[in-house]
Amino acid sequence: MLFETFHELLSCYAEKTPEAPALIYDGGGKPAELSWADLLKKAEEAGDRFKGSRTAAFLIGETEADTVVSLFGAVMAGIRVVLLDENLPEDVLIEQIRLTDTDTLYGDEELKEALTPYLCSPKDPAPGELLFFTSGTTERAKAVVLTERSLLRSAYNGGSLLPLMPSDRLLLMLPLNHVFGFVCGLLWALNFGASAAIGRGARHYADDCAFFRPTALSLVPLLLGFCLKYRVFNPELRLLLIGAGDCPPEMLAAAKALGLRVSFGYGLTETSSGIALSLGDDPYTFTICPDFRVSIAEDGEILVESPETVMKGYFRRPEETEKVLESGVLHTGDLGTIDENGALHVTGRKKEMIVLPDGTKIFLPEYEAALSAALHGADLALLLHRGILTLAVSEKAGSEEEILSAIRPVTAAYPRGQQVRKIVRLKEALPRTATGKLKRYAIDLEKENIK
Repeated sequence: MLFETFHELLSCYAEKTPEAPALIYDGGGKPAELSWADLLKKAEEAGDRFKGSRTAAFLIGETEADTVVSLFGAVMAGIRVVLLDENLPEDVLIEQIRLTDTDTLYGDEELKEALTPYLCSPKDPAPGELLFFTSGTTERAKAVVLTERSLLRSAYNGGSLLPLMPSDRLLLMLPLNHVFGFVCGLLWALNFGASAAIGRGARHYADDCAFFRPTALSLVPLLLGFCLKYRVFNPELRLLLIGAGDCPPEMLAAAKALGLRVSFGYGLTETSSGIALSLGDDPYTFTICPDFRVSIAEDGEILVESPETVMKGYFRRPEETEKVLESGVLHTGDLGTIDENGALHVTGRKKEMIVLPDGTKIFLPEYEAALSAALHGADLALLLHRGILTLAVSEKAGSEEEILSAIRPVTAAYPRGQQVRKIVRLKEALPRTATGKLKRYAIDLEKENIK
């Protein structure tokens, strides 16, 4: 069904199937259930606690049922809700709190106490928006303004291509501060009156499937790799949705070989999650979701239009918004084609950011400048090739061993998942525009001029 508000969603199933489980969680060593009727009641009570606030920031770590209840309640209270990653450095969280004028915090008590001195008085009314940060790793992280309507519409769109049954159980292993986790790990299930099982965090990745017995699961590529390696999938599981990053084809094939239906998704935070899903044998042939109108610009950039699901803009960054959103058309920064059957094929990224298999992002110019300095000004580029962060560099920079030794002090400053894992030495110069700007999308790592 298509819902306009979270309250409408919860009320519908609280009336139709009041005793059926809406949320399933760890009840002290065994699964416990929160019915639709109780979820609605508790969310309404939570909403009362947020009255008087204008902007509430949720510090998301390991998601619990109480977090979901309180989040629904805050949105029902008509305030602005901000989704923050509690694992970010404290100084980054402080900047995000200041940017969003947060006056109320929800989450870890110790972290709340440390951040409370930085709470603000909102400068403008809060119109019931939800803010998701595109990335938390640099000051360039932008808060994307979405609404409960756009998020519900996204769940409806994806669900129209990949429906669930009320008897299904979707396991949420992804954080709610990531729009893919919020929509495809929570709302996808609730939209169909199915159950959302709240995973127990990273410590239980290996045994949550056995504990909750899901029939459907949404994962980022890195987590899919973990699940395949340790064989964690339960017999009842029938459907996997993979998204939020590039996924090697052999990994998707390995999941299919287990007899699972596997769908690969393409979407952005700016579009409230999914734009298109793969439904057939080819995981890289995407069927466009119903609300989206997709076209390809002259330079190959994917353009999307959807008044129902595209963001309202970047919070308090009108100039940044204008760069990507023109007359309702979103410039995705991705490259692609549309085939004769109307299917979308994503071929690369045009932006100066890359999305890693775990869904995190790297701002490339900063990283590349540091690497180039370590290599005495060598011409180079960072690329995501077959799911691996790869450094393409002139062969004049030295041997692979010499290059790795020179850049080690730079890469060591990044988390392990963001470190260079492969060196590709180029015979020819990197392609650039007439003004010297790197044409990253034109670099072909499959060409024969690569050593």
